[in-house]
Order: sequence, then structure tokens, then C-alpha cells
Amino acid sequence: MIELTDDFQQRAQDIRCVIFDVDGVLTDGKLFFDLKGNEYKSFHAQDGQGLKLLQQNDIDVAVISGRSSPLVEQRMKNLGVTNIYQGQENKTAAFNHLLKKLNITPNQVAHVGDDLPDLALMTRTRLAIAVKDANPSILGYCQGQTERLGGHGAAREVCDTILSIQDKLTPSVQLFCDT
Repeated sequence: MIELTDDFQQRAQDIRCVIFDVDGVLTDGKLFFDLKGNEYKSFHAQDGQGLKLLQQNDIDVAVISGRSSPLVEQRMKNLGVTNIYQGQENKTAAFNHLLKKLNITPNQVAHVGDDLPDLALMTRTRLAIAVKDANPSILGYCQGQTERLGGHGAAREVCDTILSIQDKLTPSVQLFCDT
């Protein structure tokens, strides 16, 4: 679990949108291509459930990625995520568009990243979180770091932590089990 400092908990209290990087956060960062140039990515099912839980609790989810992939588009749409920004060399422009679209301020946003291209958003949002295997050079800009690796449940850890702090993580066994 993410270390819950007083600062982290205070910042997480007002989060209304969580932005995730894709490669290295929602995936393990490995890029697989076959000889025909087809790309393959692996997403963790628990991360997907976490994104759905955020949305079910009125916390918007967005992805802002420097790369473009139809696989990301498909996965996010399957999860009900509509705030999808791919091929963003300038992540700040996508961030500003998202703020206007959702009518929120940077103080209501968390960002989860793993490397230098994420710094532009990490330094503009209220809560910056790095995955466990993030590039060490970004850690000084983050208020928290996951115990799980990117693509291996780190996103779910972030979702559960924010929902818990906001007192919205109250799963009922009856909701998930046949009676």
C-alpha cells in the first residue's frame, strides 16, 4: 500500500479526477511487436476494476500518453473511460483541455506516472504518484509511490488508496458473490 502520510491523505481528499500514463503504469512498459508491425500490450484486470471503481464513485478517469495505440483506445472504451488523450508530445495541452472539459482545477487532479515525460503533469496536479519501478529521477516530485509495479496492479493500488481516503471504498461481498 502507498505510504499514507498526512500530506498524501490531505491531498487525496479532494481528488475528482485521476490521470494515468499508459506505458509503464497501466502496462509494464514493455513494447511487443510482431514481424508485421502489430503491437501487443498487456493490461492487468485488477487495474481495470480499479478504474471502474473510481468512475462508479464519481471520480473521473483519464489517460494521457505520449504514444498512440488502438489497443489503448479499445481497453479504455471497454472500461468506460472516455477521456483518452494519445500521441501527446505536449501532455500539458491535453491536461488543460481535460480541465476545461470536466470543469475542474489542477487541485482536484491526481496523476500517476513512471518517467520524465510525466513530470509536466506531476508538477501541475495536486497529487503526484509514481509506480514502484518508476525512473528514480521523478520521485522527488511525487507525494507517493506504489508498492506494486506498473502494469502489475499499481493502478488498482492508487484507486483503492484514493477511494479509501475519501471513505468510498466499502465493497460489499454481496455485490460480488452469488447468494
